[in-house]
Amino acid sequence: MAQNIRDLKVPTPAAELPGHVLDFFKLKGRVASVTGASGGIGYEVALGFAQAGADVAMWYNSNPKIEEEVGELSKKYGVKIKAYKCSVTDSADVERTVDQIVKDFGRIDIQVANAGVGWNRGPILDYLEEAGREALDKEWNKVIDVDFNSVYYVARATGKHFKKQGNGSLILTASISGQIVNIPQMQAAYNSAKAGVIHLGRSLSMEWAGFARVNTVSPGYIETPLTDRLSQELRDRWIEYVPLGRLANPRELVGAYLYLASDASTYVTGTDIRVDGGYCAF
Repeated sequence: MAQNIRDLKVPTPAAELPGHVLDFFKLKGRVASVTGASGGIGYEVALGFAQAGADVAMWYNSNPKIEEEVGELSKKYGVKIKAYKCSVTDSADVERTVDQIVKDFGRIDIQVANAGVGWNRGPILDYLEEAGREALDKEWNKVIDVDFNSVYYVARATGKHFKKQGNGSLILTASISGQIVNIPQMQAAYNSAKAGVIHLGRSLSMEWAGFARVNTVSPGYIETPLTDRLSQELRDRWIEYVPLGRLANPRELVGAYLYLASDASTYVTGTDIRVDGGYCAF
């Protein structure tokens, strides 16, 4: 049956807010889960959540190094941290992983869908001419599957637990590439996937308004393993368009994720936060 906006507006109780402003950002007693946490943005966000007091589930796929680190990280921050290997493009594997996290930790309060890949094949028709239709379709589908479909799989698997609990915060890693067509790289697949992530976040914020908040973070150009593999010439071109004149350290994004995960943002849903050094204001 079709719903109208009045059907979707479910009154939610106001959160019991702390008295001191810094206490808004504490995550003690909460369970956070972060995909793509073996490096880059996801790794720093997971550590930031642990430093704020959360128990943390760190997802990885091809980089098992994090398995060796979680014990030391748990001791360092005084919280429970476990690593989970999961192929985020396998919906059944994602569901098994989320269910296992809930079994291991007892609940899930914060989910960050962060895993992603880039596009380095250039303009679509150029790559079609160079490699052929099958190769182009394979690369296109890989980007859409990792950068968009996997976000849906994570959201769906986590959402059922949020609904059962009656609360939760879902944070999706989007990109400024989902809002503008950045240059000089041609990356229609990546741009399209990230635009989809932003709108998926907005759509779910409406559907889940009665029990969970859903927001997105759109990073600009960040020093990550993805950007490290690119030429210095390309990186220099990016910097020309960044008013702050540099790429960001991944740790500079942690505040946005912590804000959306914490009680500091209890009245924030359906929002995208850009962390781009002013790129989109250029």
